[in-house]
Amino acid sequence: MSRASRKKEQNSRPNIITLVRSYFIRHFQVFFYSLGQLSRSPFSTLMTAMVIGIALALPTGLHVLLNNAQQLSGGWESTAQISVFLKKSVRAEQAQKLQSDIQNWPDVVSVDYISREQALKEFQMLSGFGDALKALNSNPLPSVLVIKPRLNQNSELTTQNLLNKLRILRQTDKAQLDMQWIRRLYAIMDIVERGVLILGALLGLAVLLVVGNTIRLAIQNRKKEIVVMKLIGGTDAFIRRPFLYTGFWYGLFGGVIAWLLVSFTLLSISEPIEKLTMLYQSQFELNTLSILTTFFLFIASILLGLAGSWLAVGRHLREIEPQ
Repeated sequence: MSRASRKKEQNSRPNIITLVRSYFIRHFQVFFYSLGQLSRSPFSTLMTAMVIGIALALPTGLHVLLNNAQQLSGGWESTAQISVFLKKSVRAEQAQKLQSDIQNWPDVVSVDYISREQALKEFQMLSGFGDALKALNSNPLPSVLVIKPRLNQNSELTTQNLLNKLRILRQTDKAQLDMQWIRRLYAIMDIVERGVLILGALLGLAVLLVVGNTIRLAIQNRKKEIVVMKLIGGTDAFIRRPFLYTGFWYGLFGGVIAWLLVSFTLLSISEPIEKLTMLYQSQFELNTLSILTTFFLFIASILLGLAGSWLAVGRHLREIEPQ
């Protein structure tokens, strides 16, 4: 390499460093310049941020409550049990023999035997018709085997196979799985989850429109300034930059307000929920906003602010040209 080329390379390195440094300095200046512009009208800035915050707080709060409901219902699958009602002709010895046989099945955790006399006694205590039942000449209730199935990754298929196996036993009169209400609850939760996603998408669109309209008004108020910038050679990227940072600030402020609203709401309902769980002797604890949820909330709010600003600037900036 010649001495001239080496000197040229050495001169080019500082130029690149200077360009990169000046690029970030300009962005840094515009970053705080846009914040200063918003601070000049704090009331309107706060109102816009409040609208964005409320729009983001609703799907975020529903998402957190849905996660708590899923956590609460997560342990209910372990309460699934199969009730096998035996024929009245089955004697107690035969029922106990069947109990011990089923207990050895690999898909069964435990089997409890409830005799006809025990079933009648429990029904008299719980139903409130004890005196009326004494008038009966015979016990109308059958013996029952309460079976707790072994749950695994394919628990639904395994439990259904076990139920079919119990139904074909010659001693069985009827066998039913006491898990239908849990399945209905999960189906309702799936519907609610889809609803939260749709609501979040609609409110996200509303945030885009709010930010876009706010930036449009800001562009119209600075129309003369933009015309002057274009006359002296300002590029669209240079003119667009402060408006994009304004959208960034709106999104960030809206995310902070949404976080505060959701946190305050969860804090206000935590005490009544704690009292309710104590009455039911439950160990459930209300989960608040996690770090991951908070991170996605801020990322979504900032991206929505930037996207709304970008769309508004891209459309309205082209309409302003020096005459």
